[in-house]
Amino acid sequence: MLHSSLSGHHLELSDPNRPDILMAKPLDTSYYDKRRQSWLADEETRAEYERARHEIEQIDAVIRSLDELRMDAGMSKAELARRVGRNPASIRRLLTAEQARPELPLIISIANALDASVEIKPRSRKPRSKRIIRDAAAA
Repeated sequence: MLHSSLSGHHLELSDPNRPDILMAKPLDTSYYDKRRQSWLADEETRAEYERARHEIEQIDAVIRSLDELRMDAGMSKAELARRVGRNPASIRRLLTAEQARPELPLIISIANALDASVEIKPRSRKPRSKRIIRDAAAA
C-alpha cells in the first residue's frame, strides 16, 4: 500500500497488483475544522476573517475578469506582459496564483492593455444618519 500526500488528498493503491492505479481519498480535516470553529467563535477574530475572505474574493474576481478579457482578445500572457512592460513569468504567476496580491498600478496597466477600465462602485447605499444630514445643513 502506498501512502502519499498530494494537494490535500491521501493516495492509496486501489489494487496492490496494479501499481498504475491510484485512488485519491480526502484527508481527515476534522481537527482543522474544529480549530477553525473555535477561532471563529471569537467575534473579533470572525470579523477579521470575514474581512480578509471578502478582500481575497474581490481580488480574485478582478484577476479572473482581466484574464477573461485577455482570453477574449486572443492575447497570450506573454503578449500581455510585453504590453505592460513586465516579465512574462510574473504575469503568468499573477493570473494563475491562488492568492495574488497585485498592486493597483499593475491592475490599471493590464486593464489599459486590454482596452478596459477599472471602476469602483459602492456595494449599497446606506441611508445617511439624521445627524450627518443635520450637520451638513448647518454648515
